[in-house]
Amino acid sequence: MARSTYRHGDLQRALIDAGLELARGSGPDAVVLRETTRKAQVAASAAYRHFTDRDALVHAVSMAAQAHLAEAIERAQTEELAGLPADADDVARSRALLRSVGAGYLGFAWAEPGWFRTAFWVHEDLRDAAAPMTAGPLGKTPFQMLGHALDTLVDAGVLPADQRAGAEVLAWSTVHGMATLTIDGPLRVIDPATRWTLAGRLLAMVERGL
Repeated sequence: MARSTYRHGDLQRALIDAGLELARGSGPDAVVLRETTRKAQVAASAAYRHFTDRDALVHAVSMAAQAHLAEAIERAQTEELAGLPADADDVARSRALLRSVGAGYLGFAWAEPGWFRTAFWVHEDLRDAAAPMTAGPLGKTPFQMLGHALDTLVDAGVLPADQRAGAEVLAWSTVHGMATLTIDGPLRVIDPATRWTLAGRLLAMVERGL
């Protein structure tokens, strides 16, 4: 039976959660209004109280998927930094921080391909890169975590300050390319162990290339 009442804000969250459930299995194409409202147990017309059309719903779901990506990167950062020696200097810590952003990004793509595809459903620009809905539990979005890692490289003297501008674009493009090729392209046949070995080399290449 459809729910008859919602506290303020609950319906929108329920619809986004239902969209995430659909996207997790089949990506953004699976997020359709009728199926989303069915999963949320509301009338099909209910979605229009919060979303003008399907694109608006998928956009909200994509931002929620980015928040899951941010959380995955946070976990990778915690694990990476915990593995450093107690006397690790700022150089080692800054390199580990950048490496963990890439590792978390790739790990999320491989573990949750449906959400990964949805997270990067076509947007017009980077306005959503700092949107609160795309942040993880610690308050930073994936793009902000990448920027922070790059800033720590500058502070540690690893990345020259005059090379900092645009570094997000270079690092993101490289890692995203590997993620896409290994979940939707010809590199999807690579076995997981080899994939992670290559990922390590790729992340080292990114750091050296910056």
